[in-house]
Amino acid sequence: MYCRFNKSLRVVSYLGFIVIALAVTPAFAEDAKPADKVTFIDHVLPIFRAKCGTCHSAGEAKGGLVLENYGASMTGGASGPVIEAGDLDASRLWALVTHKEQPSMPPKEPKLPDEMLAVIQKWIAGGALETKDSVVKVKKKATLTLSTTEISTDKPAGPPAMPENLSVEPLAVSPRGNAVTALAASPWAPLLAVSGHKQVLLYNLDDFTLAGVLPFPEGTVHVLRFSRNGSLLLAGGGRGGQSGRVVVYDVKTGGRVFEIGAESDAVLAADISPNHGQIALGGPKKMVRVYSTADGELMFEMKKHTDWITAIEFAPDGVLLATGDRSNGLVVWEANTGREFYVLNAHTACITSLSWRADANVLASSSEDTTVRLWEMTNGSHVKGWGAHGGGATGVQFLRDGRLASNGRDRVAHIWDQNGTNVLNFPAQNDLGLKVAVSEPTAAVITGDWTGAVRVFAAADGKERASLMTNPAPLAARLDESVKVSAAADAAAAQAAAQLAAQQKVVADKKAAAEAAVKASTDGQAALVAAQAAQAEAEKLVPVKTEAAKVAETALVNANAALEKAKVEKEAAEKAEDKKDVPARTEAFQAAEKAQAAAKTAFDGAVAEKAAAEKAVADGAVKVKAATDQAVALKAAADKAVAEMNPTPEMVKAIEAAAAVAKQTADAAALRKAVVAKLTAEKARPVPAAAPAK
Repeated sequence: MYCRFNKSLRVVSYLGFIVIALAVTPAFAEDAKPADKVTFIDHVLPIFRAKCGTCHSAGEAKGGLVLENYGASMTGGASGPVIEAGDLDASRLWALVTHKEQPSMPPKEPKLPDEMLAVIQKWIAGGALETKDSVVKVKKKATLTLSTTEISTDKPAGPPAMPENLSVEPLAVSPRGNAVTALAASPWAPLLAVSGHKQVLLYNLDDFTLAGVLPFPEGTVHVLRFSRNGSLLLAGGGRGGQSGRVVVYDVKTGGRVFEIGAESDAVLAADISPNHGQIALGGPKKMVRVYSTADGELMFEMKKHTDWITAIEFAPDGVLLATGDRSNGLVVWEANTGREFYVLNAHTACITSLSWRADANVLASSSEDTTVRLWEMTNGSHVKGWGAHGGGATGVQFLRDGRLASNGRDRVAHIWDQNGTNVLNFPAQNDLGLKVAVSEPTAAVITGDWTGAVRVFAAADGKERASLMTNPAPLAARLDESVKVSAAADAAAAQAAAQLAAQQKVVADKKAAAEAAVKASTDGQAALVAAQAAQAEAEKLVPVKTEAAKVAETALVNANAALEKAKVEKEAAEKAEDKKDVPARTEAFQAAEKAQAAAKTAFDGAVAEKAAAEKAVADGAVKVKAATDQAVALKAAADKAVAEMNPTPEMVKAIEAAAAVAKQTADAAALRKAVVAKLTAEKARPVPAAAPAK
């Protein structure tokens, strides 16, 4: 920053206000004292001839400054006027001859004598009259004025400025769209300004609808610029070879808050300073003019350029002003004085666009020589340049993150990093690319081409979001078209939703089937475990029942033996002569018969139980085998269902794509409904009267 001011002090010398110190004659002082009205011819011209004639005559006009006649003195030099009638503080000449600024005049000499300084002071303060018959000119006041604002690159407090209740009915409708001669995006609001036919179109970049139409009856719009805080929109243009004008609009109300520049040709380039205090403009007259917005007065003119002025931009901090012309001239000036700061030489053809980085330390320029170049402001060096567009680069703009967007005659817009590396290419335009703008609030890059197509692209991936018109149809026609588009959008959204639902149902069905198969497998495993447990219990009973059968068999054998013995003893008793033992033996035999029958029954039961246990084991083995086979089958089925439940990568991609399409179409349908509602409301309400100029 300080380097800039040091440089400016050196450049001041180019003003060429070098005077030769000559002796002051007492007669001159005596003549000046009694004058009530100090004039150029009678009092000031003798001083200029005596002190300045060597360097500031018609033959030796250093710095373009001639002080030997009134008209030339008031016109000033290459850096603009040096005398402001009635305003000492604004008069550069007074600051130099009083040694308030450097280089002091006369150079390497003391100040002019107090008598001379008093004459010059009284002459300027009295209105800088030419002769005693001249009338003091009252300094013209602007009919419209702008209040200044604080310079800041931060977002302003409160909601960003957006059009409120502006008419969206086109002021003119042409058979076809006009080439995009100007394009600008608000730094803080989703708002785009597009040049139209004798009008400026304001588009809402959230829903891509027309947010307002600003009249520009002055002619073709060649330049559009939002102020740094986004509250104002500058439009410049006119009729080629006839007239030119700069108009500043209030973004919210659409009212004209400032008008400047009664040019005899169209304004091709213009900008408003960050504090709203200055407006710089230029065009075919090869001259950059800077006006004060406080009173509309011309502050200074810069005559360095040798061709049409094609690009102008104030630095974000308001310190410098960059200008470019149709040849290859690129100059940086001190914004507050108009003094030359740097001449930047590298381009070989027309300068088409200028853009400052947010920190104001680097300037980007685009040119018809195909290149985009970067310049740093510490010493005005060229730090980077690359071939950006075959056939010519027509526009460049810094993004807030330091990258750059550009457009050109090759029809392809790009985003670059500051090393000139191509970060992103956008789809080809219909014809020659003419303009480029960056909307930071919506992360979009907007391009305009020769056919009048304005296309909005996502800055992240280059996808096209919308196509806007420089020649919009009447409101009623746009409403009818939007109704049709809305119906189509609804149908597309319904179809996309149905396709997504079908794909999601396939996945849901497979998931349900997998869950059922897993449950069946779990149940089958449980059944197998139960069969195995039953088999184990059955196998435990077989040895027990076998042992019981053996015991019963032994008991039966013993019972049979006891019965046989009792039978023999009974028969022996019956054959004996003495029959006294017969009853006892008969009773014993009968008891043996009962015991044998019981043993037989017990044996048969034990044998049956043993057989049953053995059968249970055999049956259990069959059940275990069946349960095992079923569990294996159910497990395989469950594994297969689970595997099929997870979508394949192809299916995942298909579902994601379908979901994206469904969301996109749903969003589009909602957006179109909102557009229809908005246009319907616009059609129903009366067109408001034009906002009064401030």
